[in-house]
Parts: sequence; structure tokens; C-alpha cells
Amino acid sequence: MPKAITFSEYGAPEVLRLSEVTPPTPGPGQVRIKVRAASVNPIDMKIRSGLMARMAPADFPVVPGLDAAGVVDAVGAQADATVGDEVLGATVGGSYAEYALLERPVAKPKALSWEVAASLVTVGQTAARVLAQLGVQAGQTLLIHGAAGSVGVIAVQLAAARRITVIGTAAERDLERVTALGASAVRYGDGWAERVRAAAPGGVDFVFDASGAGVLADSVALTGDAGKVITIADMTAAQHGVRFSAGTSEYIGESLPELAQLAAAGKLTVPVWRTYPLAEAALAQADLEAHRNQGKAVLVP
Repeated sequence: MPKAITFSEYGAPEVLRLSEVTPPTPGPGQVRIKVRAASVNPIDMKIRSGLMARMAPADFPVVPGLDAAGVVDAVGAQADATVGDEVLGATVGGSYAEYALLERPVAKPKALSWEVAASLVTVGQTAARVLAQLGVQAGQTLLIHGAAGSVGVIAVQLAAARRITVIGTAAERDLERVTALGASAVRYGDGWAERVRAAAPGGVDFVFDASGAGVLADSVALTGDAGKVITIADMTAAQHGVRFSAGTSEYIGESLPELAQLAAAGKLTVPVWRTYPLAEAALAQADLEAHRNQGKAVLVP
């Protein structure tokens, strides 16, 4: 029997178990892949711990994970792939598994490693989606909170490549890395708004909050318009008149092929920190919780 990581109750990483499961069957428009790499995302830990239970209660047992890359081994009706294709995308029903379903598979460029391919999906499409929603243009100034995080590093690179002036907040230890990606790095914490004003004397046009660190009120003050601020991490957004941007699988079809090509060409860096066997999913999540902003953790079945 194929194996997958499952959990049947909310809790610490230890609730994750390696289990035997029935392989999923692809429905219309879906493909099943033999997973070669599955990305571990911060949202996985929030779901596992129960932090998302009020918004999206789990139907136990749950196979965690959003992103995977692998080789197509079964195809549903009208699916846009064939058996043997190497693909990446967002999974339906979880990615921490030997086999997973993709609804909108994207061809994996040959030059792209399995680990980077799996790591690109959610963080890449999130960064691209928010930049599109903000409508920020070349010559304007964008402040990115959490610029050293998994979404932030992609957003910095995409914005800088579009000749947008980027200010990125980060921890002291991450400032040099954020600068190397193309941003003016500013230390977060008390006094961050004053430091941003000093780094951007011409003002800030838009703010992308990927940190959820309670920065929305001051971010609105910086832009003078709550409509120019978007968060993906602060659930108090509505209290500040700020948009909360959540992902949709439809958007992946628009952004992911281009992102994959940019990464394959070396024009977009997706930092992969560590890889783990599938059976060590609990350790991977625990390590990420203990060592934030190190890069992506990837499971390799």
C-alpha cells in the first residue's frame, strides 16, 4: 500500500503519522503523480495545530501539504497532461504522500530541480498574486514586511525585476540577504516605521504585509490609504480597512508557468533549506517552527 503522512487530531508535530493509504483516483481535469518532492509551508503548521479550525475545520484524517512535483502516472478525463509528464502544482487532498492529485498541472522545466519545483508553487503564486492585486508599477516604491520569509523573498525578486523600488523589513540577521535580493533592507521591530521613512524619503506607495506582525496601522499611515495595503498574514485586516489576500487554485494557472521558467533560467531564486524523507515530516515541521526564514523544507518520498 502507498504511504502518506496523516493526522487525526490537532496538536504538535508529533500528531503526524506515516500511514498506509489507498492511492487517490484522478477525477475530471486531474492527474495523479508519483511525488518526487513536496513542500512544507507555514500554513501546514497552522492547519495541523488547529489555528485554522474556526475558518476551515478539518475532516479527519488529513493528509497535509499544498504543493508537490512529480511524474504523472494516471490521468482523469480532460486532464492537460499525459502519463510520464514531469509536472508541479497545487495538490487536491494533500501532498505529504507517495501519490498525490494535481488539478492544474504545470510542466516542470528540465533545468528545475524537483525540490525547487515543489517549493515554488504556493509562495510563488502568492507573491505574484499580491503584486498584481496591488497594481504596483515600475518607478513606484513597495514596502514588503517579512521580506526574508518564504513569500517575501519571491516578492522582493519579482518586484525588483520590474524596476519597482523595494523596501524590505527583516530581522538583523537577514538584512544582508534581503539586500542581495534587490531591496533596501530595514530592521523590523520598534521604530521600524521611522527607519522606513528614512530609507524611502519620497514616500511609500504600497505595502505588502507577509509577516502578520501587527504592522497594519502604521502601514496605512505610511501610504495614507488602506486600499494600498494588502496582508496575507494578519487576521485583523478588516479592522484597519486592509485587504486580506487568500489564494485560489485558478491563479496558479496564470502565474506558475512563468515563475517556473524564471526559476529554471536562474532569474528567480527559491531557497531550499533542508530535505527530509517523507517519514520525517514531523521533524521538518518542528525544524521550521524553531528556525524561521531559513528557506524551504522539502519532503522527498
